[in-house]
Amino acid sequence: MLDEHRQYSTATDRMRLPMTFASGPLVADLARLSAPHWIDHLVRQNYDGTWQVLPLRMAAGATHPVMMIYADPTATAFVDAPALAHCPAFQAVLAAFHCPLQTARLMRLTPGSTIREHRDHDLSVEQGMARIHVPVTTNDHVDFRLNGTRVDMAVGEAWYLRLADRHSVANHGTTDRVHLVIDCEVNDWLAALLDDAQPRGTIRPISTIAGSIG
Repeated sequence: MLDEHRQYSTATDRMRLPMTFASGPLVADLARLSAPHWIDHLVRQNYDGTWQVLPLRMAAGATHPVMMIYADPTATAFVDAPALAHCPAFQAVLAAFHCPLQTARLMRLTPGSTIREHRDHDLSVEQGMARIHVPVTTNDHVDFRLNGTRVDMAVGEAWYLRLADRHSVANHGTTDRVHLVIDCEVNDWLAALLDDAQPRGTIRPISTIAGSIG
């Protein structure tokens, strides 16, 4: 957990983390997962088209598919979902985060689909929680907006996004957009990683840290 004597806050709503993951193993893991694993996102009023979720970590005790994809804010224990056992690259990504992990999910937005602007409460470093996005597949016509400003994320990059703020996504391309989305508790390791991140995705070179996939 975060040192109680240290307060971490960030003035920026987006940070590219100093870690990268090779695209080939991520795409190979995605190909191992069959169509029945995907579940339509629960909050139907937030999107048009097809927005689907596949759980890789979930609240302990969840057995119904709906509960397996739900990021339950009251849950205190989390376990790997069955699909993760078949995905060594996704396992390696999760292992690279030396902080308490809650849920981890693949989130797929199909061509022509949109996620309406909304906020995810309590998802900010200032509140002790961070949601990390690692793109697995994307295209140049995906328009992710955070506080009205576009965020371009490439496959294999890792991004912290303050999703307690308003955000939306539109896939105007012809291919799926799939992100690995990881909910983490902020501890000293993650706080230090964010200290080294690139606010707003500036183009200072990023190194690959131990634990990343080569």
